[in-house]
Amino acid sequence: MTTALTVTAKGQVTLRKEVLRHLGVGPGQKVEVELLPDGRVELRAKNEGSIEDFFGCAHRPGTKPLTIDEINEIIAEGWAGIR
Repeated sequence: MTTALTVTAKGQVTLRKEVLRHLGVGPGQKVEVELLPDGRVELRAKNEGSIEDFFGCAHRPGTKPLTIDEINEIIAEGWAGIR
């Protein structure tokens, strides 16, 4: 897909909705631009998360952590259609 964008007097470019959808970004998210040889650029969604951000996301205050055996049982029940 090729699309033409217009540069404003301030040197800004507005990305079309289909480009943003293709990148998987929405309002407030960031994109990265890499300058390549021959005047080309590469535009991609900026990955701001890290594995450290994921740690503890399932923690529920006031509950004890699940054991590996309990986690495996829940997984097996999910695959079996029980949960």
